[in-house]
Amino acid sequence: MIFKGLAVAALLLAFAQAPSSSTRQAAPVPIQNPAPAASAPPTPGAAAPSAKSACPGGNCNEWPLQVKVANPPAMVPLWPWYARISWVANLVLVVLGYVGIMLALSVLKKIERQTKASEQAANAAAESAQAALSHAQAIVNAERAWVLVVAEPSRTLKNGFVVLATNRGRTPARIISAVETTECAQDEAHLPAPPQYPEEKPGSPLVRTVLLPGESVEITTFSRDDVANLCPSEDQLKRIERWEEKIFLYGRLTYEDLITPRGDPVHQTAWCFWYIHGRQKSGLVAAGSRDYNLHT
Repeated sequence: MIFKGLAVAALLLAFAQAPSSSTRQAAPVPIQNPAPAASAPPTPGAAAPSAKSACPGGNCNEWPLQVKVANPPAMVPLWPWYARISWVANLVLVVLGYVGIMLALSVLKKIERQTKASEQAANAAAESAQAALSHAQAIVNAERAWVLVVAEPSRTLKNGFVVLATNRGRTPARIISAVETTECAQDEAHLPAPPQYPEEKPGSPLVRTVLLPGESVEITTFSRDDVANLCPSEDQLKRIERWEEKIFLYGRLTYEDLITPRGDPVHQTAWCFWYIHGRQKSGLVAAGSRDYNLHT
């Protein structure tokens, strides 16, 4: 586009410098009166000629009219030199303006392409940083302590069970608080939402307990003898035996990872079990909604 504009400007400039046809016209020649013919000297005794004798044949109307202009005006050309210079200067300014505009548009396009490339590079760098952060977080999560709560049959209680907190991670964990309670409800849908945990009892033996990787600690126990203590009436005990009501054990454990700096967020493990009261044998299985089985 720039070369095309320059070619058009050169063509216009060539036309501007061509001589005008009006300036090539011959300058008008001023009309000169012919010199009067010398008259013969008068002969002596001859009468002086009258005023009409100067006209040939005595008819002055047939003599051509003679006009003499002392200072004829100069012929001004139709396109003077200063008008030409002004036109050429304006043409040069137009060409320069056109070239400047085209250069500015070209620079703006280059800036736009560079801006898009910079944005793409920034997005790629942000995605790489996010991927690196996610990878680092995955490594930290793989190496940190994970305290899980499981239920196992008791070795000392008949038809009894033990709820244990076990460190399944790779680093030690310190228990900060532990709460647990029991609830009788028709089914899991009738449990409180969200879970209602009791206040932490002061002097809990689990507080400040450090669990090494693979180590476990007992949270609570439950057996058939605890069912009678939990039901205040015989009718409720019969409903438990007929599975019209269910006994749920749930709680929450708060602990910290010993490899993370002080002040980092602590972790929690929520657990919930359903005690199955059979005629001869009993069981304890995991139950409850997601809020009752939370791991952070």
